[in-house]
Amino acid sequence: MPRISVLLFLLCCWLCHGGTALAGVRLAPGVASLALAADVAVLEDPGGHMSLADVQARAADFQPSRLRGDAAINFGYSSSAWWLRFDVEAGPAVARDWMLEVGFPTLDRVDFFGPGGEHLSASDLLPFAARPVKHRNFVFPLRLGETGTNTVWLRVASEGSLTVPLRLWQAEAFREESHTSYAVLSVYFGMLLSLALYNLLLWFSLRDSTYLTYVLFAASMAVGQLSLNGLGNEFLWPHWPAWGNAAFSTGFAATGLFGALFTRAFLATRRNAPRLDGAVIGLAALFALCMLAPLVAPYRLAAILTSLTGVTFSLVAVIAGLRCWRKGQPGARIFLLAWTLLLLGVGIVGLRNLNLLPTTFFSFYAIQIGSALEMLLLSFALADRINGLRREKDLAQGEALAVKQQLVGALQRSEASLEQRVEERTEELEAANARLRENERQLQALAHTDTLTGLPNRLLLDARLLQSMQQARRTHGQVALLLVDLDQFKPINDGYGHAIGDEVLRCTADRLKAAVREVDTVARLGGDEFVVVLTGLGGGADAERLAQKLVASLGEPMRVLGLPLEIGASIGIALFTGGELSPAELMRRADQAMYAAKDAGRGCYRVFAA
Repeated sequence: MPRISVLLFLLCCWLCHGGTALAGVRLAPGVASLALAADVAVLEDPGGHMSLADVQARAADFQPSRLRGDAAINFGYSSSAWWLRFDVEAGPAVARDWMLEVGFPTLDRVDFFGPGGEHLSASDLLPFAARPVKHRNFVFPLRLGETGTNTVWLRVASEGSLTVPLRLWQAEAFREESHTSYAVLSVYFGMLLSLALYNLLLWFSLRDSTYLTYVLFAASMAVGQLSLNGLGNEFLWPHWPAWGNAAFSTGFAATGLFGALFTRAFLATRRNAPRLDGAVIGLAALFALCMLAPLVAPYRLAAILTSLTGVTFSLVAVIAGLRCWRKGQPGARIFLLAWTLLLLGVGIVGLRNLNLLPTTFFSFYAIQIGSALEMLLLSFALADRINGLRREKDLAQGEALAVKQQLVGALQRSEASLEQRVEERTEELEAANARLRENERQLQALAHTDTLTGLPNRLLLDARLLQSMQQARRTHGQVALLLVDLDQFKPINDGYGHAIGDEVLRCTADRLKAAVREVDTVARLGGDEFVVVLTGLGGGADAERLAQKLVASLGEPMRVLGLPLEIGASIGIALFTGGELSPAELMRRADQAMYAAKDAGRGCYRVFAA
């Protein structure tokens, strides 16, 4: 199927363009970036043995693969090596230094042959440090000659989906775009982490396996997405190329496995759709087989099987959601919408991997878009599950009240004989209500409090920060957000163990709370990061004075379990003085300022400057 679709793709391109030579890329002043798919010619190397000299001798055999817009060349699951060629012309006023980005970091090998005779290679089978440019995607520096046409040759080969999104960047524009894309992906994975931790806390509280399968589903999704976006190879496993090569297929196979288990538990398919329940179990087993397949079978076979299973499960899950919705299963409507969005994204990516759909921005990032919407909606669905438990509690209380009224009536008929029994029953009901109220209070505390330090967690911080910013807009006041990152926490945690690290975090929380007012908020983001929200400021100088005070306080040695330890802190300050600035943007500014403090030598603070 992939080979036939590739041949049809090339034949259609040849017929549409008459087999003529490519016009080449003409760079004009002011151009920051340019998609190259429209100007690339391709040549298949079925045996994968041709050298650069061989393909240069067969330049007339190259076929145009012109696509529209930002579409990417996609050869599906092809076992061949593929050569790509494009020409670049630049006038005298155009910058000579450019970056060629191959935006699909799961390719097994990409060879770059520049116009100056340079040969560079990149691969997800090699350590991250071996890449010519340290970036989540494969990036090659391109130096253009002062005059004439510059010809660039690429050779790509991979056991997985052979997708080649090509874009040429002016060097400065590439750095700016990279900063933005890293920030956006950080927000996405931060959302996955927040939702996973939130539902993990709910699982600890309720001991409902549905929440645990959701957490495992989100974690597996994160692994697959980290591989797909290249962030895993760059930050999490840069020295483990073997795992980096398998993480894409294995991560998404695990996502399918835990997604199937979550679907079965949430929709209760065993009771509501027994026929589909068998299909869900079978697909879950197939996903588990896909996870293990790279250990005993070729990677390409495992990747194709994962894609086909994902497309099939998309249809089964949607049908199961429809049937359970019709039977009145609680939360099925929200689940159906959420799961349909995610599985639509999975199905689109699966069809794109099989080269049955063109590679566009939407089809390339369909899983990220669908998963972000799915995670948010499933949180509502799980919250609705909690509301269902509350409704059951209210029903139980109503039934208890009815029983009590019946007992009162019986007491009126036989007060002397039944008085003791009524009192005992009333005491039991009051004790049950007290336990229910205590459980509800504990659930609220777990959902909004960091269990280690007792500080507000990210969920409560977001609510208080939004409330403070809204009040500042009404009163024309100011809000300061201080992001505190401990400088020496990781060496202490690694050297002395997590018990000492936990005590350091508790001592840090105590020092932060002691330094602020009652109206201010101190919260823990996670790890060794804390946030202080200051309201009712007279100006930015107040925030800087407090930051200086916190730096001095946290720089003082602390004695933890008999050990004298010094941690220090770097603080980033972001001010809100009104306008349409969002809490997330204010947090991003504080984070940027904090890293500026880190770069300045640590143990200091910096204020965000737009």
